[in-house]
Amino acid sequence: MPIVVGIDVMPARRKMSVGELADLAGITPANLAVLDNARAKAVRFATLAALCEVLDCRPDDLLHWEDEAEETANSRTSPADASSSIPPA
Repeated sequence: MPIVVGIDVMPARRKMSVGELADLAGITPANLAVLDNARAKAVRFATLAALCEVLDCRPDDLLHWEDEAEETANSRTSPADASSSIPPA
């Protein structure tokens, strides 16, 4: 999926529990889990704004674009494979 959801990272940086984030943002912990597990089909701007306000962050701190070609290449290349493709000096 090209959009990667990183909602779990920001609360962890602020030592905030998922339940606390849900309460402060005015959403249920279940809906927060749906967003975090990338099972949501849509995100309301009001929800995104509430999360950003509580976490003191920007939307791009919670949502990231990842090119599908890069995602596929990264899943096929291990760190050992990457180092072996470097030509000797």
